[in-house]
Amino acid sequence: MDLGAFSISLAVADLAASRAFYEALGFEAVGGNADQNWLILRNGDHTIGLFQGMFERNMLTFNPGWTQQCETLESFTDVREIQRRLKAAGLEPAQEADESGSGPASFVVVDPDGNPVLVDQHVG
Repeated sequence: MDLGAFSISLAVADLAASRAFYEALGFEAVGGNADQNWLILRNGDHTIGLFQGMFERNMLTFNPGWTQQCETLESFTDVREIQRRLKAAGLEPAQEADESGSGPASFVVVDPDGNPVLVDQHVG
């Protein structure tokens, strides 16, 4: 099962300070909206999201249907199928995608240490 592009979503206290820090490490802003308190930064194939006041913990993020450069794949495993497989394996989502829908959707599972894992599909 291919989970798609991987990034880490960071819950930050100060978006501007975090942006400056990661830019010093060579990351560049490639998306998001600072006025809405979120930015997407990239350094080569490495992507991080900075989110101020949007969630409590840092989380791993996977985007089915995308390459690491956010390009749409022609073929991919739909988020609802990934959710069904994980539920069949005994994992219960903390937040579920509507399995009767299609197109963009997301769900969250939590690892044994309390780390959220977001599977967030943006494409149909």
